[in-house]
Amino acid sequence: MFDTVWLLLLTPLGGSLIIGTLGHRLGRRGIALLACGVVGLAFTLAAVGTLELLKLAAEERSLESTLYSWIALGDFRVSASLLWDPLSSTMSLVVTGVGFLIHLYSVGYMAEDPGFRRYFAYLNLFIFSMLLLVLADNFLLLYVGWELVGLCSYLLIGFWYQRREAALAGMKAFVVNRIGDFGFALGVLTIFLTFGTLRYAEVFAAAPQLLAMGSATATAIALLLFVGAIGKSAQLPLYVWLPDAMEGPTPVSALIHAATMVTAGVYLVARTHVLFELAPLAAATVALIGVLTALYAASIATVQDDIKRVLAYSTISQLGYMFLAMGIGAYAAGLFHLVTHAFFKALMFLGVGSVMHALANELNIQRMGGLARRLPITSLTFAAGWLSIAGLPPFSGFFSKDEILAAAFSSGHMLLWAMGMATAALTAFYMSRHFFLVFLARPRTSRDARRVEHAHESPALMTGPLIALAVLATLGGWLGSSLESYLEPVFEVAERTSSITLTSGPSELALITWPLAAAVAGIGLAWLAYLRGAIDPVRWARRLGPIYGLLKNKYYVDELYDALLVRPVVGLAELLAGVLDQGIIDGAVNGIGLVLQLGGAALRQVQSGYVRLYAFTFFLGVVGILVYLIVR
Repeated sequence: MFDTVWLLLLTPLGGSLIIGTLGHRLGRRGIALLACGVVGLAFTLAAVGTLELLKLAAEERSLESTLYSWIALGDFRVSASLLWDPLSSTMSLVVTGVGFLIHLYSVGYMAEDPGFRRYFAYLNLFIFSMLLLVLADNFLLLYVGWELVGLCSYLLIGFWYQRREAALAGMKAFVVNRIGDFGFALGVLTIFLTFGTLRYAEVFAAAPQLLAMGSATATAIALLLFVGAIGKSAQLPLYVWLPDAMEGPTPVSALIHAATMVTAGVYLVARTHVLFELAPLAAATVALIGVLTALYAASIATVQDDIKRVLAYSTISQLGYMFLAMGIGAYAAGLFHLVTHAFFKALMFLGVGSVMHALANELNIQRMGGLARRLPITSLTFAAGWLSIAGLPPFSGFFSKDEILAAAFSSGHMLLWAMGMATAALTAFYMSRHFFLVFLARPRTSRDARRVEHAHESPALMTGPLIALAVLATLGGWLGSSLESYLEPVFEVAERTSSITLTSGPSELALITWPLAAAVAGIGLAWLAYLRGAIDPVRWARRLGPIYGLLKNKYYVDELYDALLVRPVVGLAELLAGVLDQGIIDGAVNGIGLVLQLGGAALRQVQSGYVRLYAFTFFLGVVGILVYLIVR
């Protein structure tokens, strides 16, 4: 397996190429079988490779497979080489495993869509791109996968490009990510100028000798890499593309939010943790941005009514938790939450897709209610995701989120811990609100009630993946200790939290009890407001006034960006187009053309066609020459 790890890449890439070129001959059934089959095969290969890796001693679990020499220019050499270690294998399992279930679900969800072939060609290409990103053994190949992931997100978010909103959302994601990618590219360039190589092994081995602790170079490299992570993983201030990404098909949202694109930034920080360990300021920035984003996005989600956008802001918030873990050095805990988040967030997005399928694409949760009776499988499986993200035991989110909070508390980051606790309470509240309004509360109007009465459960191709993900969201938390032990060789040298131990007695119990109490409080408040009726949300919205308006309008960040960045840039572009392009450049080109045109018109008069005029002109020329010679 170690010598053929490239097959992990070949299978989804081959599926994408075949579907893209020969899909019209395969038919929908053939496309579905091929698209799902290649991702299922990739998952099998990743699982076999992981089992083989487990057979080795912990210190030997890092193997490289070189395909060919890619670039050789003087001393600069880069090979197309893949790295198979606990980190890349874990990410590969998540990408292919969750990706396979999303592919299966998509067969039912997209069954009647005219772009069925194009959709699965893009989806397979997305899996290939993410696998290339996590399997690369050098920064240049990583960057290629990084950009391909961005391309695939653009294609899939704007999949229904006939709709203006979808086309603009795809463009927004592409443009915002270009900002982060520019910082990432500068970081890669700085790494090469500093180390003379782009191979992970060589860079990480030389970093302690070439970079002093806290030096400007180390800090610059780490921060530039983090700029790329901010863009891909939708953190402050480059998060604005992710809510609009909901314009794509719902399974695409599940793939982007759970298993692929948004986890790329977390993976990048984890992979380059050696560099962040040498830049404490950059690491502190990662933790601070992470926890601020977590709290900020959670506050917005509390008042949103779009069934998909609530989950979008939830994703932004949960990614903030992961970056909090990365910033304080709890790398394994952050990756554990990445894995459990992939389970419960994919589950909830696909559950939302099932609700939309039943309600003719209705998105407003205020127009739903009572769907638990009509969609029993969807509601029960969605409940597993809800309780997991809310942080109730024994669901997976309880274990992974609480481990991050415990690491923050035990390492002395009390402010970060307090903000994380507040986020946990808000998360439990807004996800309970989401679940209650959609599945348990009564419909608000008779029209909504009639719509709900006509709702029906999704086909087995859609409910099957929901059940599988619900099992993972329920039981995935028990993987925690095994996963951390498996990842230990990757982080053992630099992980600062290795010295963090939970004290026995009341403190250890408190670290478990406090987040649980926050979750129960959030769920209880939502129950009182949206099921029991003891709290009137509408009245409280009026009382809060400007605060509610601020949250409802998402802090007016999009409007602020539009006023400060978009409009000035568009205005400058229009000015340059009118004055510089049309006035000067086009004017100069048109002026030259006009001069030549007038000159040609004047010369054309000489060509009269009269021989006597030509002879007379010739005579005058001869006389002129003779006079010149005599006078001289």
